[in-house]
Amino acid sequence: MAAAARLPSSVLEVVFSYLDIADLRHCSLVCKSWYKFLNDEDNDVWRFHCVRKLAEEALKSDVLSNVPTYKAKLRAFYHAWNPNDCSRNIYVKHNGFTLHRNPIAQSTDGARSKLGFRTGRHCWEVWWEGPLGTVAVIGLATKEAAMQCHGYVSLLGSDTHSWGWNLVDNLLLHNGDNQGNYPLLNNAPKYQVGERIRVILDCEDNTLAFEKNYEFLGVAFRGLPNTLLYPAVSAVYGKTEVSMVYLGPPLDG
Repeated sequence: MAAAARLPSSVLEVVFSYLDIADLRHCSLVCKSWYKFLNDEDNDVWRFHCVRKLAEEALKSDVLSNVPTYKAKLRAFYHAWNPNDCSRNIYVKHNGFTLHRNPIAQSTDGARSKLGFRTGRHCWEVWWEGPLGTVAVIGLATKEAAMQCHGYVSLLGSDTHSWGWNLVDNLLLHNGDNQGNYPLLNNAPKYQVGERIRVILDCEDNTLAFEKNYEFLGVAFRGLPNTLLYPAVSAVYGKTEVSMVYLGPPLDG
């Protein structure tokens, strides 16, 4: 262990660049110096893994503009849309963070993230990059929630397995019921295409909240179940695109 702790950073960078993420997690537990080295989220090890995993398009565009470090960008990639867990009418673009809905008539289509949450506090951004249509819902879903249905409906929030905020009419939805207006503001402004909505999940308090333009909009849902919950959206407009980027634990205040 003493010899490992004395290895220079240049050697560690080369060795760690060949290891996968799980191995790096184990390495961070070997000694204090390795932990300190790997805890630097912007060093060349994380840069190497980031460049290897993420598309150049994602790294050069502004999709990750609110993700400051290489390790955080890599973390966001592992939490991005799951191309194997979405409607057949949706595909995830090459950047890995943006979904595209094909122009299919009389269909509502959804997508889930790669990873779900059962513990901790988590924050991610979602934004529409095309027209919303009559229904555009962001929120949460369990693995049991459907990701496609016939017609133009609020798919997310249509059953007991999902919770959603319809950005078109500012209504909260769960179990097929209208849960009331959101946010609770007089003449609350409607969502504008391109605005980034921050979604805040607190698995300790079992709540879901939203933030827009750095303004906390209040708790939207309480009493969430103690099960894996996945960031999710549902859309109806043909050729619309929705991006999602995981940010990590929310910053209080």
